[in-house]
Amino acid sequence: MYLSSIFSDPVRLERLTDISQSSWVPLLEGLIQYTIPLSLITFVLGLVLAVITALARISTVKIFQIIARVYVSIIRGTPLLVQLFILFYGLPTVGIVIAPFPAAVLGFSLNVGAYASEVIRASILSIPKGQWEAANTIGMTYTQSLRRVILPQAARVSIPPLSNTFISLIKDTSLASLILVTEMFRIAQQVAASTYEFLLLYGQAALIYWVVCFLLSVGQGRLEHRFDRYVSR
Repeated sequence: MYLSSIFSDPVRLERLTDISQSSWVPLLEGLIQYTIPLSLITFVLGLVLAVITALARISTVKIFQIIARVYVSIIRGTPLLVQLFILFYGLPTVGIVIAPFPAAVLGFSLNVGAYASEVIRASILSIPKGQWEAANTIGMTYTQSLRRVILPQAARVSIPPLSNTFISLIKDTSLASLILVTEMFRIAQQVAASTYEFLLLYGQAALIYWVVCFLLSVGQGRLEHRFDRYVSR
């Protein structure tokens, strides 16, 4: 019904075509200037936080374990949207004001750090204890064993789930639009609000997200294959 009404009305079809053509550039600018940088920055920061948290979880120091468990429990037990709203809208009520983009970086980094820490922890624990013992036998310290023996093997195990985390992060950045970050979906909302063509603009945004995630999935497969060859040497 929707498509038939469009094609039966040349004026409306021409208007939709003009809106579609003129909106591609702003959407792609939002993708390049905000969505992709936000995803990359938060993933790198989140990954660093995840490694620290995972090591704290398997540490023999009790206080480190408690702090890491509480952090992971809070982040995994509350919605990402609520976390972003607390950072951007909640903290100003106690005098802490964070700009939209840094608030998004902080929120997404904390979220990625919590979820990715469980992936990394499970990957480290999946390495046989004999690897630790072999490293100790040749005189390696705990840090050396972790860096030279355990983490390289754990990295191979964690690549698929961490890649999926990054792909999910690309899509989750659309939530940043709700704290006024002018990323791609925010631009789609603005254009749709001025043209009232919500289906068209949201459809275009969905298409761009799909293309980006598809390309990342292809890259993920190649990365896994290359890492397999590296580890097997």
